[in-house]
Amino acid sequence: MQIIGFLIIGAIAGWLAGLIMKGGGSGLLGNMVIGVLGSVIGGFLFQSVGIAAGGFVTALIGAIVLLFVVNLLRS
Repeated sequence: MQIIGFLIIGAIAGWLAGLIMKGGGSGLLGNMVIGVLGSVIGGFLFQSVGIAAGGFVTALIGAIVLLFVVNLLRS
């Protein structure tokens, strides 16, 4: 059940990050991947600055950072 919850949170975070960064989502699987990778990135970033945040907030901020970096590399 925890894995399913993790994937659902990742999908929602990836979808919201896609809306914030480029105006659209990346499909269900793409949003899950973006959200899950975003949660790892967000966890690393928050831990390095000493901030404790909830799982969804961490995933969303990490996904936004991930999409920002990807957009920079594409340009």
